[in-house]
Amino acid sequence: MAASVDDLTVEYTEGGVVTVKELGKVVLSKGAWATLLFRYQDWDHRAQCYGPDRYTIRRYQKRSGEYYQKSKFNISSREQAEKIIRALQGWLAEAQE
Repeated sequence: MAASVDDLTVEYTEGGVVTVKELGKVVLSKGAWATLLFRYQDWDHRAQCYGPDRYTIRRYQKRSGEYYQKSKFNISSREQAEKIIRALQGWLAEAQE
């Protein structure tokens, strides 16, 4: 595990192949509990290329100086990501009125 939020990643290598390629990371909160949003792609063994962009929100808890993943939410599609964005933008606009 990682000692710093900056070292947390979803990138994963198996058999010399990066099977989960991290494309971006946003730290939403830091501290004893950290929340991060990742953009990534999965390796498609059959097609021998990376698939479409995917997104995941991960929560980590720091214990004994190391961060441990406690939960995750995978955004299943671009359509779902756009719905989440629209909902949040709508709620934020309402709160400003």
